[in-house]
Amino acid sequence: MIYTITFNPAIDYVIHAENVVFGKTNRSSSEEIFFGGKGINVSRVLHNFGVPSTALGFAAGFTGRALEEDLASDGIASELIFLKNGNTRINVKLSGITETEINAAGPEITESDVEKLIEKLSVLTPADTVVLSGSAPKNIGKAAYRKVAETVKSMGARLVVDAEGDLLTSVFDAGPYLVKPNRAELEGIAGRELLSDDDVVRAAEELTVWGVQNVLVSLGGDGAILVSRDGEVRKCAAKRGEVVSTVGSGDSMVAGFLAGEALDGYDPLALAVAAGSATAFGTGLATLADTLRLYKE
Repeated sequence: MIYTITFNPAIDYVIHAENVVFGKTNRSSSEEIFFGGKGINVSRVLHNFGVPSTALGFAAGFTGRALEEDLASDGIASELIFLKNGNTRINVKLSGITETEINAAGPEITESDVEKLIEKLSVLTPADTVVLSGSAPKNIGKAAYRKVAETVKSMGARLVVDAEGDLLTSVFDAGPYLVKPNRAELEGIAGRELLSDDDVVRAAEELTVWGVQNVLVSLGGDGAILVSRDGEVRKCAAKRGEVVSTVGSGDSMVAGFLAGEALDGYDPLALAVAAGSATAFGTGLATLADTLRLYKE
């Protein structure tokens, strides 16, 4: 079983506008509402591909109940832990000539709440995979990530992490199966600019020295590079197309990679790139049909 963990789920309110002038009244051309957060997005794409998963995480208030109901109506299994105070956040995404995001902070999560999550991980087996992705409240951030990582390691399950900065580096000691930084995030960890593919590969190899088994570096329109601890280095180019929105593309890449491992006859790296592109070229998360079309091309 694949379990996804989202510490800070969100309702994304995506507003499409040809132009936005700050300080003035602006009007949209269309809007969409997406219930998600990074881990939940991974579960959604896996569901689209016919690969089962269980979405774990924290929710709060009426927006949290709406999220839970939406997952259930879409047939996605979830075991959300409801917090005593606050509301699941609403993020505003402005999509137009340029993309602008305003992400809310989200409700407070306590150490006792994290312990409830750890209890849910007590069922893990070596056949399971846990996807840990996205932000976490500052009061518990790195400590919570490390605790989850240590628990997954102790149960013998595989850990996949998609996070930024010290949240990502905090789990290296647990020897994660896969991490997925983008180029900018990898530059932040490496402490230098990565101008070429060779630069990216060398920086990714440094992560494997620290304990990471596989590093999947997303390169946007240039595809992705996969570097493994056993010395394998592969690059997959992305199919060119018109980008509608990059929201969820990285999550789709993670889901595509895991689906490529779970389903027979697919290259995980190529399916990851195709899934990321399918999301970028559409108005929602990647569907199987759109992903397979790009995969074949």
